[in-house]
Amino acid sequence: MHHITIAGPGGYDRLHHRSVADLRAGPGQVRVAVRAIGVNFADCMVRQGLYASAKVYVGWPITPGFEVAGTIDELGEGVQGWAMGDRVVALVRFGGYATQVLCAPQYLMRPPPGWSDAEAAGFPAVFLTAWYGLHHLAHARRGEAVLIHSAAGGVGQALVQLALAAGCRVFGVVGGAHKLAAVQGFGCTAVVDKFATAWKPAARAFAPEGFAVALDANGVETLADSYGLLGPGGRLVVYGFHTMFRRGGSGRRNWPLLAWNWLRTPRFNPLALTTDNKSVLAFNLSFLFEQTAVLAEALGFLLPLCETGQVRPLPVTTFALAEAARAHQALESGATTGKLVLVA
Repeated sequence: MHHITIAGPGGYDRLHHRSVADLRAGPGQVRVAVRAIGVNFADCMVRQGLYASAKVYVGWPITPGFEVAGTIDELGEGVQGWAMGDRVVALVRFGGYATQVLCAPQYLMRPPPGWSDAEAAGFPAVFLTAWYGLHHLAHARRGEAVLIHSAAGGVGQALVQLALAAGCRVFGVVGGAHKLAAVQGFGCTAVVDKFATAWKPAARAFAPEGFAVALDANGVETLADSYGLLGPGGRLVVYGFHTMFRRGGSGRRNWPLLAWNWLRTPRFNPLALTTDNKSVLAFNLSFLFEQTAVLAEALGFLLPLCETGQVRPLPVTTFALAEAARAHQALESGATTGKLVLVA
């Protein structure tokens, strides 16, 4: 088998394509012959040595990757309900940038009907993140106004679709004129390019009563504004900190920038939250991997939406597995839309 390994933190040159011995399925495991692998911003943070769960559960060296699509090519003893050759999508807590992964059956799902391997590999992380933030935490309701930052990205496009399916009024913010069509294509109620339009006045005009939910993975640049745009009872959901990091360059950590942005990150006082009647919620699904009941609930909600067409696959841009460095560079540039996928 082949995989991408990272010996220690650094830039794009730390991603090495290696040939190693094949994996073998143990009791209660299946081996998946991987055809496609979803790329997430978390993978870039893993490479930089800034992703907490990677340190807790793996350390160095590490193979990044949370989601793959392929076929079962080996069954361990005691596995029920799956067969050799079954087409599957698998969730893994790291190790996904590889031509083989091992997985317990509870982390397998069948691809939505009609979805390609690349589309299916790009499904779990973004839609589970979107479901968890929008529904499990924020409990978005029909008619509520929802603010979505980075609406053209993977999680952003998933959030737009789920919020619209829930009957919400959706205001999306993107960073570039070329990203507008991607969000408009999913029927977003309103979307603005923050580089061409003053997005905060536009957001206030869209929801003069304040937003019920704001979903923010930008971090330091927009958190305070997102909180300020909430109405009474509003919920700010934080699931990333993209603007903490430098775009372009070698992909290495910029400690002065990280320190400055950490100092600028808003702190929310519980007394002020009470007076404002607002909530701040945050999560990282990689620390919740053992909560299989929540995973089953999420898939039970999401897969029927895929089958009815209320949720559509995200547009994908593919790279060969050996080109993982190019994929990271593209994702960190901030210029991409939809989902990036490695093809094994």
